[in-house]
Amino acid sequence: MRGLHRSRADRGQSNVVGVALLLGITVVALGVLTASIGLAVDAGTGAADAARVGDDVDDALRPVEVTGEHVGAVRATDGQLRTVARDVRVLNDSGTVARLEADALVYETDGQRVAFLAGGVVRGEGSGARLVTEPPVVASPDGSVLVVGVATLGADRTTVDFAGEPVRLRTNVTHERRALGPGEYRLAIETETPAAWRSYFRDLGATVTDRDLDGDGVDSVVATFPDERTAYLVVHALDLEVGGA
Repeated sequence: MRGLHRSRADRGQSNVVGVALLLGITVVALGVLTASIGLAVDAGTGAADAARVGDDVDDALRPVEVTGEHVGAVRATDGQLRTVARDVRVLNDSGTVARLEADALVYETDGQRVAFLAGGVVRGEGSGARLVTEPPVVASPDGSVLVVGVATLGADRTTVDFAGEPVRLRTNVTHERRALGPGEYRLAIETETPAAWRSYFRDLGATVTDRDLDGDGVDSVVATFPDERTAYLVVHALDLEVGGA
C-alpha cells in the first residue's frame, strides 16, 4: 500500500511539473509569436511608407513637366528625408564634357530606401534596387541621337525627420538645353544603388562599368553608348527647398 501511495504521489508531482513546463513553453512561444508579429508589422509599415514616399516624390518633383513654381508634399509615418551630394558626368573621347552637381533626395526607414536622382526614382537597396521612375535620357534605336536629361536639385544639405506631418517640397524649375555635337558618349551617374541604373542603361543598349571617378568612395555607373551620335544635354534645375511652411 505504501508503494502504491508513493506511485500516486510521484504521478501527481510529475503532472505538476508537466503543466509547469507546458505553461513555460506556451509563454515562450507566445513571446516569439508576438515578436514576430511586431517585426512583420514594422516591416509592413516601412514598405508602405517607402511606396508612399516614392509616389509622393514622383508627383512633387516633375523636372520635365513643370516650369516655374510647384509645391508638393511627402508623407510617411516614420523615417528620414535628406539630401546628399551626387555628380552626373557626360564624357566623350576627349574627357569630361559636362559635370553636374545633381545631388539626390533620399528617404530611409526600417531597411527601406527611396532616392530621387537626376530625374529618376529608385526604390530599394543592393541587388533589389529598381527604378520606379526612369530618368529623362533618350538614346535613339538607330544610334543617331542621344538626349541626356538631368534634374539637379540645387538644394542645401538638409535632413528632416518625419513626425506625423507631411514634408513640403518646393521647386522653381528652369530648363536649359545645350548641343554637345557628334561623338561617342558616356554617361556617368554617381549612386549607392548601381544595380538599378545598370539594368536601365543596358536596356538602352549601352555597355556598363562601375568606377569611382572622384575618389569619394561612391561609384558611378558609367554607360557607354555605341556609335557616334549627335548629343544634347538638357538640364532641369529644380531649385529645391525641403520643409518649411
